[in-house]
Amino acid sequence: MTDVTARSAPAGAQAVQRALGLLHCFQDNGPDLSASDLARRTGLTVSTAHRLARTLVSMDFLEQDRLTTRYRLGPAVAELGQLSFHQRGLHLAGPELAVLARRTGGTADLAIRSGAHALILVGDSVRPDTGLGLRRPLHSTALGKVLLAWPGPTAEPAAEAPELTAFTDRTITERSLLEAELARVRAAGHAVNDGESAVGVRSLAVPVLDAAGQARFALAVRGTPHSLPAERLADVLREAHGCAAALQVLLLAPEQRPARAGTATGPAPAAQEPDPG
Repeated sequence: MTDVTARSAPAGAQAVQRALGLLHCFQDNGPDLSASDLARRTGLTVSTAHRLARTLVSMDFLEQDRLTTRYRLGPAVAELGQLSFHQRGLHLAGPELAVLARRTGGTADLAIRSGAHALILVGDSVRPDTGLGLRRPLHSTALGKVLLAWPGPTAEPAAEAPELTAFTDRTITERSLLEAELARVRAAGHAVNDGESAVGVRSLAVPVLDAAGQARFALAVRGTPHSLPAERLADVLREAHGCAAALQVLLLAPEQRPARAGTATGPAPAAQEPDPG
């Protein structure tokens, strides 16, 4: 978040936006940051960044090293993160994803939307040493396509999404083509990424839908064209839909679940064939 963005907010919200912008500076899990680092990353003056950081320290959202005077995330962030993880029921998803990975021979991940990214919260792509999951672009991944195809009420439309960066020669970089792809995803009930995010990666994703038809989560199985050949995709899709149905029951409150929660989510025709071109 830049200082220009903060200045456009109502006066009462400006300080909140700036303070939250400081916390977002630590998302890359890098080294401790100085007030100058925070100022540079947020577009604030050093004095403003320092004042906000000291306020966050007083509330335990940041810690300041007494020797280096640099900042790191504080215990309040860790506590809220743990509470959010358990309130969402995500601690229950791990065993289901492990079964899915074992049955399909791929890696299984569960993600939510975070701005322009799919944020993986549970699964094989979560680093065991830090507990951090990958942040994956929306437009070039199966997880992201699912989250774009079944957006929540406050989600930014695909037509207004950030720049569609090319990661390989197969990445969709035109918004009209992305909209057409999302229409195919909705019709099929699942998304496929075949070398769009990285060469040699193939993944299939399905939504975990709520009663309003919104994807609360996206569930993906990832492998390679060799481990997930075209002739296996229909079987992998059935396993993924079964796992998504189980997660509807585990992760959504009864009033949030679709009328037939616990059954396969969405249509389940033959899996869309990866484009060989």
